Amino acid sequence: MTWLKRGALGLVIVLLLAAALLWTYARRTLPQVDGEQRVEGLRAEVRIERDAQGVPTIHAASREDAMFGLGFAHAQDRLWQLETHRRIGAGQLAEAFGEPALDTDRFLRALGVRRAAQVQWERASPATRYALEAYSAGINAFLEGSLKARPPEFVLLGLQPQRWTPVDSLAWATMMAWDLGGNWSTELLRMRLSLKMPVERINELLPPYPGEKALPTADYAALFRGLKVDGTLGRQALLTAPESGVEGVGSNNWVVAGSHTDSGLPLLANDPHLKLSAPSLWYLARLDAPGFQVAGATMPGLPIVVLGQNDRVAWGFTNTAPDVQDLYLERIRPDDATQYQTPDGWAAFEHSTEVIKVKGHADVTMTVRRTRHGPVISDAGGPTEGLTGAPNAPTYALAMRWTALDPDADSVDAGIGFNAARSVDEFIAASAEYVAPMQSMVVADVQGRIAMVAAGRVPVRGPANDLKGLVPAPGWDARYDWVGSVPAGETPREVDPARGWIATANQRIVGPDYPHFLTSEWAPPYRHQRIEQLLAATPKHSIDSLRAIQRDQLSLAALKLLPVLKRAVSTHPLAAAAQRELASFDGTMAADRAVPLILSAWTRQLTQAVFSDELGSALYERQLGSRSFREALEGVLERQDGWWCDNKTTPAVETCAQQVDAAFTRALDELQQSQGADVSAWQWGRAHQARAEHRPFSKVKALARWFELRAPVGGDTYTVNVSRVGLRPDATTGELYLDEHGPSLRALYDLGDKGRSRFMQSSGQSGIVFSPLYRNWVDRWARVEDVAVWGGVAEHTLVLQPQP
Repeated sequence: MTWLKRGALGLVIVLLLAAALLWTYARRTLPQVDGEQRVEGLRAEVRIERDAQGVPTIHAASREDAMFGLGFAHAQDRLWQLETHRRIGAGQLAEAFGEPALDTDRFLRALGVRRAAQVQWERASPATRYALEAYSAGINAFLEGSLKARPPEFVLLGLQPQRWTPVDSLAWATMMAWDLGGNWSTELLRMRLSLKMPVERINELLPPYPGEKALPTADYAALFRGLKVDGTLGRQALLTAPESGVEGVGSNNWVVAGSHTDSGLPLLANDPHLKLSAPSLWYLARLDAPGFQVAGATMPGLPIVVLGQNDRVAWGFTNTAPDVQDLYLERIRPDDATQYQTPDGWAAFEHSTEVIKVKGHADVTMTVRRTRHGPVISDAGGPTEGLTGAPNAPTYALAMRWTALDPDADSVDAGIGFNAARSVDEFIAASAEYVAPMQSMVVADVQGRIAMVAAGRVPVRGPANDLKGLVPAPGWDARYDWVGSVPAGETPREVDPARGWIATANQRIVGPDYPHFLTSEWAPPYRHQRIEQLLAATPKHSIDSLRAIQRDQLSLAALKLLPVLKRAVSTHPLAAAAQRELASFDGTMAADRAVPLILSAWTRQLTQAVFSDELGSALYERQLGSRSFREALEGVLERQDGWWCDNKTTPAVETCAQQVDAAFTRALDELQQSQGADVSAWQWGRAHQARAEHRPFSKVKALARWFELRAPVGGDTYTVNVSRVGLRPDATTGELYLDEHGPSLRALYDLGDKGRSRFMQSSGQSGIVFSPLYRNWVDRWARVEDVAVWGGVAEHTLVLQPQP
């Protein structure tokens, strides 16, 4: 037995040594937050004071040094996030993640994000150049002199962090614009649908804004038939498209004039709805330099406070979502594939060669092309395969025109102006330089002024353009070319309205008399209507009342469908208990209630029954990743539209009432299996969990539990406290109803006393999994709590000194 004891002792020693090594490594990954360091690139001393929540206040003698300090802090706390941002913008994911990321890299290389960023950098203003150079120097100073141990993502993937450049920042800004604009994929969807159904039915599936008629267009279904777009070859189109413009990616903001506040000065609220990630996309910070004090939400990769408050002004954004992307079918010359047709004859494609490094495999070389409209995205393969002809001899190439790729699309320059604005008027003036993505910006100042300006470049399409940007257009026909852009001074705006407040929530922000076309694809107005109800309900608002609005979970969309569900008939043994729960439901999508779960399961089952047979199961399932078809379903039920309700895969003719009943039964089957037979014990939050994805370890089951962040939440896609309801089973876990898009940030700004301003993001300040600040805000965020924007007590102070 002696050998057994010795073996056990040896194992204990090995385990203790392993634990000690892991503890030592984990400690070394955490940044130095106290003491002094000498670094390259500084002009003068910078002090980084962190409060108990890890929010830094960066004191510097100049704005450039403050931006250096911000870059240094970003690198300390979010180095892996910076690495992923850099690789996404450059199309270099496969080098880190291997062959599964190759298709994404192909698309990003074809789109030319990094090439466009390089051109934008060459044309950047002096202010942008100074800011990006200082910020990049701060990141690189940390990499070169202060990094003691790589965060675990680098170690597990065998990677070394790379130097940051100003072009990386501009590329990442372009990718954020991509995330917020998905018109291109809707164009492809309409094109795909036109091979299955007439335009009139497509307009029912993708309906216009409530109360409006569908945008009149040419019969593009006939157009594509005439062009011999092949439906069989096009089957893969859209099934592998990179995600963008996801329903639920939007925001809320509102600003209340002093006439309606308890302080007599404005209050402003903002919560941008983006993909939840671990760590959060946002990093909260305060910058302090002579004549420059600004605090709020920064984004690793950018040198500015994107959303926040300075000592005179506060501002917040929502996505306007104008149509700023057009696709063009470029006809390839039959006898010379190096040329395409233009209004003036045949022209040569511009082309270049891209080399993609793939982990564990040989490099992949691809040729990317450009036309007079923009990059040829069909060169990427997957997203457009088949729609443009046989792979070995395509008839067409598919090119994209997009404002964010314009050579002067410099969002940083405008951001610097926002950070420095001293009044509403100065903020609006700075917004004239902003290009993409177009945002509905609310702003208030300490003089009591409030305003909204929708800033960004919007193309003008000529009156002869009978496709209106809704589908890919023949690129050889000049009437489909853009003829200019809406002048910066004529974008939507509102200043000091008599009602005393302004609110936007991605709804239509212009009236029928507005002279320019922005889009026909506004978000449904439910959130905006609810915000206005709550603003009108309180005569004098405070930070507390604005927080209560941000916390609100009453769904006007749920109330619209509720009467239909209450009329559903089922022989299911749990139907009576479910109807008893429905009888007392007031529309509040609370996490601890059963009805939100019943309503969501029934809606999912009914939507699938109504639409999947017309779309085909593969296309339908793909679309559920980005849209819910909720407005289409509402229209079908209002019209009792038998064409949609009939299941065309069966010989019977189903009515809408029959589909409503059958969906109720299937929903009860589903929920009984997942949550048991006691309907009163069902809980929405048990299924509807906010999940913050970690790139890439959410896709690795053994690591997801450590790196991914979760919390049960209430709400739905249409509540003010938004939490998008995922209707497609998760690809990794199979879970339904996950919330992966929500309020990535919440902020409340008081222009009467900035010490009362509050903010909160969805994870924690650190991106290092070993840090207690990696996940410490998750539960507080779910409860809609917040921390002070200004005045955090310094618990740690790091002094950066320039090299002698």
